[in-house]
Amino acid sequence: MSLFLGKIHHWLYNKILWFEEAEKEIIKLAEDQGLSIEKVVETVNEKYGEPTGRKPLEEIIDTSNIHGWLQQKIASAELRQAMLITRILGEKPELREPLVGIFSDQGTKAARDARVDAASPDEIFRAMNDYLLEGMPCDRVSELVADNENEYAWKTTMCLHQPYWEEAQGDVQNFYDLREAWISAFVKTVNPEFKYEKSANGINRIIRK
Repeated sequence: MSLFLGKIHHWLYNKILWFEEAEKEIIKLAEDQGLSIEKVVETVNEKYGEPTGRKPLEEIIDTSNIHGWLQQKIASAELRQAMLITRILGEKPELREPLVGIFSDQGTKAARDARVDAASPDEIFRAMNDYLLEGMPCDRVSELVADNENEYAWKTTMCLHQPYWEEAQGDVQNFYDLREAWISAFVKTVNPEFKYEKSANGINRIIRK
């Protein structure tokens, strides 16, 4: 077990914080639409753990079990989000588009926050990976398919999110629809010369227009 915080731990914690920012917007949407979400929020926080509250990592992490603590925070955030989205869409399916808007807006914000000169598709992918939460670094779920000046393509070797959505009794496709909106906005904002596509066989592509 690691006893010391390193750059990679702060990098991963930052990704968790971005995930939790989307959660705030999801809750706000539900409240604005008159949904009784307070009890759901209370229940998921009690059952899966509360958000970090953006507290400094050094103040809240268990330094005797850094890896386990971060892994638990990822699971907690994913479960809360899956439960909230499933409940919202179950009550008001018409809120799908506003949810897509939340994730698209966050992708745009993340791209602006990145402040990188991403001139190639692989640089865009690396910048994107500083914000998208996809398990722990050791999970290695993205497999490279193509990498050249006009295209970066990858496929996901396993779905880390399915168990969380099964727990929420929801459809994990909702997660992927929202994530694709996030990625599309991120790519477009970082470098308008490129766009994101997902093919029928599940290959993700950042390609030159």
